Amino acid sequence: MNIKIIVAAHKPYALPDSQIYVPVQVGAALHEPIAGFLPDNSGQNISAKNPFYNELTALYWAKYNFADADVVGLAHYRRYLGKKASHDYQDLLQAADIEAALTNADIILPKQRNYFIENQEQHYLNAHPAGPYHVMEQIITEKYPEFIPAFEQTRKSKKAHLFNMSIMKQAQFQAYTDFLFEVLTEVDRRVDFAQMTGEDRRSIGFLGERLMDVWLYGTHQKFVEFPILSPENTNWLLKGYYFLRRHLVKDGFNKTHF
Repeated sequence: MNIKIIVAAHKPYALPDSQIYVPVQVGAALHEPIAGFLPDNSGQNISAKNPFYNELTALYWAKYNFADADVVGLAHYRRYLGKKASHDYQDLLQAADIEAALTNADIILPKQRNYFIENQEQHYLNAHPAGPYHVMEQIITEKYPEFIPAFEQTRKSKKAHLFNMSIMKQAQFQAYTDFLFEVLTEVDRRVDFAQMTGEDRRSIGFLGERLMDVWLYGTHQKFVEFPILSPENTNWLLKGYYFLRRHLVKDGFNKTHF
């Protein structure tokens, strides 16, 4: 099985020594090349939109440049899918683990994050500008009415598959990215993200996270979940503080993933 998992990165970083993990420089059209990384601005690409699309520019690049792979995935330089929650690359999913997992499923995803006190919509709107989210909702209603029940299910859920991370069989990957980029391209056309500042400029990449579950439930995909592996320690105390501050204090503070 030909497996290619993008490791999206914007800077040099110590990466796993495994042939299935392919380092890809995001936003390569805007920066000096990183030695040893494939640039996301070759072939058909949206590399120059990286300040707005985040790691999704690498996913778009893979859609057209990894079309020969049996399985395509996306990881981040500091977030992977592992056999267990860990900081050790030895616990990464390897080819044999992925092949075994895809025997009875078509998609591998990170374990859902449970927000407990707020649903997906509330969480998004507490951290990002509301306009693009509602434009996305309008586009789904207008152009993809078959996904409205899945959108409603997703917005009310207190759990979410985050980070735009996945490992999929090629057929599912193409179907998912067709839906994802059709919706986001239309959002991009209707919203002037260049007028936004700070984290708000990256809203379209965060919208992509919400579309994963919309597509997943709307197409009734069979999936399996694995924990996040990160080579860096996560400060859960600080992360919890930011989460509660966004939820309880409406002061425009919007610290998101870190």
